Order: sequence, then C-alpha cells, then structure tokens
Amino acid sequence: MKSITTDTYSVHFNNNAFKELNTYLKNNRFSTLFILVDSNTNEHCLPKMMALLETELPIEIIEIEAGEQHKTIDTCVGVWNALSELGADRKSLMLNLGGGVVTDLGGFVACTFKRGIKYINIPTSLLAMVDASVGGKTGVDLGSLKNQIGIIHSGEMVLIATSFLKTLPQNHLKSGLAEMLKHGLIHDQSYWYQLTDLSKMTTDNLDQLIYDSVIIKKDIVTKDPFEAKERKYLNFGHTLGHAIESYFLSGERLAELLHGEAIAIGMVMECYLSTKLLNFPKKDCDQVKSVMSKLFKHVNIQKTDHDAIIDLLKYDKKNEHGNINFVLLEAIGKPKVDCLVENCSIVEAFDYYAETYRI
Repeated sequence: MKSITTDTYSVHFNNNAFKELNTYLKNNRFSTLFILVDSNTNEHCLPKMMALLETELPIEIIEIEAGEQHKTIDTCVGVWNALSELGADRKSLMLNLGGGVVTDLGGFVACTFKRGIKYINIPTSLLAMVDASVGGKTGVDLGSLKNQIGIIHSGEMVLIATSFLKTLPQNHLKSGLAEMLKHGLIHDQSYWYQLTDLSKMTTDNLDQLIYDSVIIKKDIVTKDPFEAKERKYLNFGHTLGHAIESYFLSGERLAELLHGEAIAIGMVMECYLSTKLLNFPKKDCDQVKSVMSKLFKHVNIQKTDHDAIIDLLKYDKKNEHGNINFVLLEAIGKPKVDCLVENCSIVEAFDYYAETYRI
C-alpha cells in the first residue's frame, strides 16, 4: 500500500511501515528509544515489533495499565517519572505501541516532556488505526470526562500494521468499525454502503477500507487542522456518544462501554435529531439504526439516566458561548456543524434508540 503523506507526517502501511521506521532510526541521531505499551500490547504486540526493529539504540520499555480508566494525568505523571528516571533527554524518541489510550496519552506525554520530544504512533487496534493515531490529537481524560486535557501536535509518522488486529477480541474490532461507519456517514455515501454490507468483508478488503478511512480523516484534518469548521464533522455521534461513555465510566452500577459502542449509540440518536431538525431522510435514519443494532449489543439506558447524561453535554469540546453544539446530517455525506438541540428532543432520541431493541 502506498504511504499517505500530509504536510507534517506520513502514514505507512504493513510491510513498508517498519522499513520506514528503520530508515528513520538510521538517519536520525537519537539518544534512547522509549516504547510505551499497555499490559496487553506488552504481551501480544511488543515481541513482534522488537523482531522487526533494526537499531543499536538503547531501548527502554514503559508499561501502563490497559483501559480507558487509566487515561489520566496520574498515568502521565508515572510515565514522565519513568522517562526522567531512565535518563530521557530531548534527543530521545518515543514509540507509542497500542490502542487509542496509548497513542493519545503517549503523544501527550511526549509533547510535554522537556517541552517536547519526538514520537511515533504504532496503533494496534482498529479504532486507533482509523482514528485516534491520525490527526495529531493527544490528551487524557479529566476524571470520567473524555479528552478534556491535551494538545494537537502530530508525531513523526504513523505505522499501521494490520497484522496486529489478530490480537484483538471481536468487540474491540467492532469498536473501530464504528468510527469507519462514521467516516462514511459524514463524507462518502458509497463508502457507507460498502461498509454496511458486512457479509462481503474479508481480511483483504478490510485493509483497503482502513486505508480509505485514513484518507477520509486525513483530507478533513488537512483542510482544518485545529477544528474551526470541517474537522468538527469528525465529532458526529460524539456529542451524545462521549456523554454516554463518560456516564458509564463514572457509574459503579454500570458496565464500562468501549468507545465505539458509545459512539454507535450517539450516531443512532444524532441521526434521529438530524431527521427531526434537518429533514435527514427517515429511511436513512432507520437504516443507520438497523446497521448499528446488528453490530453492537443493546445498552440499557434507563429514563432515570437521561438527565445525568444530558448534564454531561456541557463539557463537550465543541461548545461555544454556553451553547451545546451538535454535528448533524442533512444527508449521508453532508454534515452540518453548530446545531442547537433542545433537551426535549434529546429525550426523544433516547426513546428512538431504545425502540431499536424492543420486540
């Protein structure tokens, strides 16, 4: 696969990915190579990557706990301390080997340690390959509130080796697929329909779909690196999805949701709002609901949960001047930003989602 190039970095794929990394290491005089992993990627992915590395640089491994609940400033402090104790300097390079938590947090740690050391993202989950590792967003959660702390700063390159996907459980693969479906809904009707025909999906065409998804995100981010307008499109499904994800992270009686599982709910609900407010076709709205219901488990959001989830919307990063701004759809591939929605309509959207699973 041909590499995807942006103004500041390139995305390299499969066999070419580690060739590019080894060339980069050879052509730059780094002092130490630090590899950030979580407890899963340390076991399942690091040995494979180490076998492909060609360098005489000293290598240090830093491990964090796996899971969204560890995407915190406290974890950053632990990594910063480890870097310091292991002698990291401004000529050190950091490789972030993992899913979205590792690439988001690792990028933030690298950008802030000694006012910035260089880093490379090596995503191992489908979600990180098509979304988290691309576009330069770094950061951590503030308590249960998603991605409240961070900066936008791209790494030196992104290396996507789809063989890492063999280490993932099925629900994590589906979590990444939610972001790919979002790319179709906001950008490309034909890509949406291609993804919805899951019966024809194979390992081979998954590689091409990942490539296409990265192209879609790259094109949007190139037009709007700092989220003034077009990059907001990528937040479709995320206004409600992040609030639902945060609520389930914070509630002791609630099971944690994967990011894609929460975003799937958000997309169903925001399609309903699109139909109500922007005349998004009802048949398309119902198709989105049908696709998501086949892919993702039912999440029981009780009526007593609604107010608390709606209250979390005030922390959404797109908000301005006290307004809660949604990205909605006028049609598949035609998003509209800064849409204002009344709470009563959001409650109706919860009911629409609940109806998906009623017999």
